[in-house]
Amino acid sequence: MTFSWKRVNAIFQKDFKEFTRNIAVSMVIYLPVLMAAIFSRMGMDPIVNSNFTIGFAFTMVGSYVQCCLIAEEKEKNTLRGLMLSPANTYEILGGKSALSFVLTMVVAVASVMLAGYTPANIPVLGLGLALCAIFFIGLGTLLGLIAKSVMESSVIVLPVIFLFSTGSGILSFSEKYPIFSVIEYIPNLQLLEMATKVDAGAGFGEIWSHLGIIALWSVVIYIITAVVYKKQMVD
Repeated sequence: MTFSWKRVNAIFQKDFKEFTRNIAVSMVIYLPVLMAAIFSRMGMDPIVNSNFTIGFAFTMVGSYVQCCLIAEEKEKNTLRGLMLSPANTYEILGGKSALSFVLTMVVAVASVMLAGYTPANIPVLGLGLALCAIFFIGLGTLLGLIAKSVMESSVIVLPVIFLFSTGSGILSFSEKYPIFSVIEYIPNLQLLEMATKVDAGAGFGEIWSHLGIIALWSVVIYIITAVVYKKQMVD
């Protein structure tokens, strides 16, 4: 079966209409932007501000919103209808992720601007943001497929929000508890480390490993998501 952008666009438009009707979910996208503006007025360091609010944007918009949208589809049994439609797995997952990707990128960029942070290399940071957004949306899709209801989806996504929003804080305990050192490899902290190096004048040769780690996270999460999705198709 060939990949059809028309089917992806149809799923995107359907999701957009449902998103605008769901006030409880749609209001979430304003939180990271609001926090970035408040922290900026409080005099927080721009890179610290942008790191926290970008992490919050990834978890709240990329994962939480996506998780709720997928869980809502399951609860209404409309996801089953999509599975039985002519659209293939990649078209459905792509279409279901498109809206969250656009929202996540817009909110992340707005948060960076309001935080007062000006990256030294915008294209590289943009690529890092896009790869991180893809990962968090994939994670949200996976959690949404696992959740049995919208209410349950709101609960199972909480550990994700805590872990990825406070990753840098947890990392500070790594000297006392070495097991926490693995936290430094999560996508948003890799993005922070990459941005720090770029601001210090690092070239692509010094930061490609960070992009590679983020890309690897994205590939792994989508492989798992595709497996879970296909399993639900036959259940």
